[in-house]
Amino acid sequence: MATLGSDRGVNAPEISPAGSTGAFKITPDAYTTVTELLNTTKDEHMPELIETYGDQGITGFLKLTGAINSGGSSDEVNWWEAGRRHKTLAYTSAVAISGDTKSLSVTDDAVKNGVQVNDVLMDKETGARFIVQAGGYATGDGVNVVLVKLDGSVVATGTDIDASTAGEFIRLGNMYAQGTNQPTAFDDFNALKRTNPYMIVKDRYEVNGSQATNIGWVNVGGGEYRWFMKGEQEARARFEDRREMMMLLGQQRGNDAIAGGALGSELAGSEGYFSAIEDRGIQVSNANSNPLDSFSEFDDIIMELDKQGAPSEYAMYVNRKQDLAIDDMLASGIATSVTAGLPGQFGAFNNSADMAVQLGFKSFTRGGYTFHKHDWKLLNDPTLLGASNYVQGAMIPLSQVTDARSGMKAPALSMSYKEANGYNRELEHWVTGSILGHTNNGDVGTDNAVFHYRSEIALCTRAANQHVMIKG
Repeated sequence: MATLGSDRGVNAPEISPAGSTGAFKITPDAYTTVTELLNTTKDEHMPELIETYGDQGITGFLKLTGAINSGGSSDEVNWWEAGRRHKTLAYTSAVAISGDTKSLSVTDDAVKNGVQVNDVLMDKETGARFIVQAGGYATGDGVNVVLVKLDGSVVATGTDIDASTAGEFIRLGNMYAQGTNQPTAFDDFNALKRTNPYMIVKDRYEVNGSQATNIGWVNVGGGEYRWFMKGEQEARARFEDRREMMMLLGQQRGNDAIAGGALGSELAGSEGYFSAIEDRGIQVSNANSNPLDSFSEFDDIIMELDKQGAPSEYAMYVNRKQDLAIDDMLASGIATSVTAGLPGQFGAFNNSADMAVQLGFKSFTRGGYTFHKHDWKLLNDPTLLGASNYVQGAMIPLSQVTDARSGMKAPALSMSYKEANGYNRELEHWVTGSILGHTNNGDVGTDNAVFHYRSEIALCTRAANQHVMIKG
């Protein structure tokens, strides 16, 4: 072994003084610390994935309001709703009073096609009663209806009727003299046919083979550390959210929908929940985005519900602003399940107030109606309807609606999906690709897996006239 000094071996390295040039240095700057050569401290990674925005799922509205699922095997869903048993007959300003002021001549089709001789009508505004002297549907088209006062007096302009403005008659009944024949048969019952086409909602998620095998620091659930698993879970949840939003906010496309292009005229669309209410339901508009915050405003809604023959129990799904306003309203009055001395009803919750509370509902009674209030996450999310003032809430009847044709009863909301012979399209999910054990992509050179989602569904809003939409 070589030694330092004059007796160095032939192969000994040359040692140079500090500051001189040479092969090696023996001064301290020739060395480094162990931690510089090797970091022996393990990075600390918390494995939990933090849900920064909490549970972002918005689905559940349809299930909690009693919507049922049912299969269908056609391109659209049809159902029937009973029309009004009694109707008012509108007239325009074209009401002519005869020269002797003893009769009226009405030219409006609604009146001509809705009455016959001897029918008794009452003016909606004045309360004056008239009897049909001539005309009506039994006499054919083009014949005006002639009315005279039921008590035989002359017609007082402005008191009995104002010929210069439009109005409505209420058909009370009829009155016949002795020995007269039976009236002409007049069946004015109508069952209204409602139709809603199915809509197809689709989505997909894709991952390549390398990303599918990467292991990360974050536990994405169930001890799984492959990040693509969380991505697939999010893709599926996002699809279910969008599927529910389409059932709430979808619209049918009219017959004059623009043809051609990528869509074509074959895309029928599908009526969503809010579209149904806007077409034939009750709409409450709040000026300047002010929520409902007084019993008088609820009383106005209750009186409208009375007109529609509404059931006595409702679920209210509202945004947070409306939710707090109702809490303040109740706190200023009677903040219990008893309002106006009447016990709250909990028929939708097996008559259990505790069950309603456990599901997140706060209930109160007013005017014989029980309202179960619940906040609606969809209306609070600032990336969804929380970013819009379009709607602040909805009131859904918790009752069974009777089908006019079959007599079967079903909840007011029904979600139908396509199915046949054991195959259904309510929520389809399948994977194609050449990784993760799949070899069904067709292109064997593709190094990926594709997760597919598809649903063919339609929401049926039965008796939409009993539903309430609270608009901004």
